Amino acid sequence: MLQTSVKSYENYINGKWVSSVSNETFESINPADTSDVLGKFQSSTKDDVETAIKAASDAFPSWASTSPSKRAAILNKAADILESRVEQYGEELTREEGKILSAGKGEVKRSAQTLRYYAVEGLSFTGETFPNDDPNMDVYTAREPLGVVSVITPWNFPISIPARKIAPALMTGNTVVFKPSSDTPLIALRLVEALHEAGIPEGVINFVTGSSSNVGDPLVKHPAIRAVTFTGSTGAGESIHSKASLTTRTQMELGGKNPIIVMDDADIDNAAQLTVNGGFALTGQACTGTSRVIVMKSVEEAFTAKLIEKTKELVIDNGLVDETKVGPLANEKQLNNVLNYVDIGKKEGANLVYGGNRLEGPKYDQGYFVEPAIFTDVKPDMRIAQEEIFGPVIAIIAVDNYEEAIKVANDVEYGLAASIVTNDIKLAKKFTQDIEAGTVKVNRTTTGNLINAPFGGLKKSSTSTFRESGRVGLEFFTQIKTVYVGY
Repeated sequence: MLQTSVKSYENYINGKWVSSVSNETFESINPADTSDVLGKFQSSTKDDVETAIKAASDAFPSWASTSPSKRAAILNKAADILESRVEQYGEELTREEGKILSAGKGEVKRSAQTLRYYAVEGLSFTGETFPNDDPNMDVYTAREPLGVVSVITPWNFPISIPARKIAPALMTGNTVVFKPSSDTPLIALRLVEALHEAGIPEGVINFVTGSSSNVGDPLVKHPAIRAVTFTGSTGAGESIHSKASLTTRTQMELGGKNPIIVMDDADIDNAAQLTVNGGFALTGQACTGTSRVIVMKSVEEAFTAKLIEKTKELVIDNGLVDETKVGPLANEKQLNNVLNYVDIGKKEGANLVYGGNRLEGPKYDQGYFVEPAIFTDVKPDMRIAQEEIFGPVIAIIAVDNYEEAIKVANDVEYGLAASIVTNDIKLAKKFTQDIEAGTVKVNRTTTGNLINAPFGGLKKSSTSTFRESGRVGLEFFTQIKTVYVGY
C-alpha cells in the first residue's frame, strides 16, 4: 500500500492532546500488509506518565462528587459516537490488529454496548443496610471510588477490553490513566477520543502510549495509583502484581490453555465446528481460545478427519477481504512464537497432521500469515499441551474415558475457559463441577463471554479476586465503609 504521509497522534493528558517530552514516536503497522502504516504514536517516558497521574489525581475529587447521572450521560454519549463511526473504526481495527472486518465492527459495537451497560448498572450500584437491635441506630455500607486507576490492556481486543475496564472505573467515580498495547494504539485512542468529545472533564481520563519498559513502572508503583487493572500474559501479570504496593489493588486477567472435551456421544460435525471456531477464529489470539482437544479414543479418528476437513475450508487472507475467515497474526513476534511452537511439537514427537507453515505468495509476503496447525498423538505433558501459544495451534489428546479427560484438562497451570461436547445431561452437569476453570461451557466454544456476566479465570489465569464484566465488574473499583449512625 503506497502512502505519501503518515499522521502523528498525541497523548491525551488533562483534557489536551500533547506530545511526549521524548519527542520520539513509533509506528503502528498493519500485520496483513506491513507497508500500511496507520500512524505515528508517542514514545512516552516516565515524566509523561507522572504528568498524567498528577492530572488524574487533581481531577479525582471533583469527578468523585459528580452525580452518577452525569457520569452515565457521558458514557452514553461516547457510546453514540462509537456507534456512529462503526464503519471507520471497524476498518481501522482490522488494519491495525488483523482480525476480520466483521469481527472488528462487532468489537466496536460491543464496546459501545459496554459503555451503555455500565451507565445503567452504575446508577443502582450501592451499599447495604443492616438490621440491628438498637432502634435508634442505622448501620449501612457506603461504596466509594478508589482514586486513580491504571488501565493496561493488550492488542487482541484493543477497544472492547479497555471499554470493560474504563467504563466501570469512570462510572464509580475513579479517574484513569490508560496505556494500550503499542501494537494497537489507534483504536484505543478512538475510545478516548469518544469520551473527550462526549464532554468528560479534564484529567478524568488520560492516555499515554509507549513501551512498557519505559512507562510500566510508574503506572504500577507511583504512590497515587490506587488500583491497576491489567489483561495480558501471565508473566507480565505476575511482574505487575509483585511490584504493586500493599495499598494498590490489582486485577489480573491472564493466560489460558483451554480444553474442549469431545465425548463419544458428541455430534462430531458440531464438535469439529466448535473447535474451529474456538481455536482458529481471531487467528487463535484469544485468551479463551481452544488450544487442546481432549477426545475419546473411540471417536478420535472421525473427529480429526472432520476437523481437518473444516480447517481446509478456512480462507486465510487480509481481514478486509470479505471471504476471509482467518487473518494474520498480530505482529512478527507472534508469528515467530507460533512457528517456534510448531517446531517444538514436532521435536516432542507429536504428529503434525495439518498446517503449521508460514504462508507465502503475493497476498501473504507483506504480512504475518500462518496456516492453522493441528497436532495428533499429543501427550499431556508435552509443551504444546501445557504452555500458552496464543496462536492457531490445536493439540489433540486422546483418552479412554471421562475421568481421564478431566484429569488431563485440569493438569495445567491455567484455568480460564473450558468446554465439553456431549448429549449426556448428567455428564455435562458433572463437568461443570469437576472442571477447574472460571468460564465453563457446554456444547459451546471456549471463546466468548456476555457483557452482563462475570468473566475471569482460576489458578494462574487470574488473581481470582475481582471479576470483570457484569455487575460484579464494578466491585473492583470501589471500597466499602461501614457506617454506624446513632440518634
